[in-house]
Amino acid sequence: MSVSDPIADALTKIRNAYRAGHTQVIVNHSKLIESVVKILAAENFVNSAQVLEKDPEHKVNYKRLLVILRYTNAGDPVMQGITRVSKPGRRVYVRAENIPSVYNNTGCAIISTSQGVMVDRDARLKRVGGEYICKVW
Repeated sequence: MSVSDPIADALTKIRNAYRAGHTQVIVNHSKLIESVVKILAAENFVNSAQVLEKDPEHKVNYKRLLVILRYTNAGDPVMQGITRVSKPGRRVYVRAENIPSVYNNTGCAIISTSQGVMVDRDARLKRVGGEYICKVW
């Protein structure tokens, strides 16, 4: 089955894994998804992410990403929510001066710019806009 929005699919898998209390989740790989997950790891929303290479011997025919989820000492998920903003049917682009803050800067917005995928703070500092991929809090 083909997925029309692989980024939203990956974000939904991560969100559902947090709600189910899993410690890790495997999502499909693409360069953009890998960049988004690495940003989530850098912002301490997930513990780590590693690329699982394809292995025909074990019937894994394409790359995947293993995401290790992060919880507080009380067992609550660190990530309270993650929402896809720009969708295939309606792309959302923002200028550098119009990049929104997420929950009064307690969360972050992930922007795909001409200089790479970055967090809203970095995009404001570099004064670049781009596609508003998702927001995390």
